[in-house]
Amino acid sequence: MADNSVEMTSSTISYKNHRFPPQIIARAVWLYFRFPLSLRLVEEMLLERGIVVSYETIRRWGRKFGAAYVKQLPRKKPSRKDIWHL
Repeated sequence: MADNSVEMTSSTISYKNHRFPPQIIARAVWLYFRFPLSLRLVEEMLLERGIVVSYETIRRWGRKFGAAYVKQLPRKKPSRKDIWHL
């Protein structure tokens, strides 16, 4: 796992009553939202690593944990050199 997935698993997100460890949940949600992958492709990628989880479970994790992960992402402040096109 990458170091960034550890940052997403802070104490503000509760993983109580989940079968999988927080690192696997964070990785699945990260793969789904970060790259243009379908839920079934994320399911296959985890299966290649020996993690058997259904695409429906990944969808539920995305709905439950996605917003909390977004809130924890560091925000880049715009600089004077940034170019904005309308």
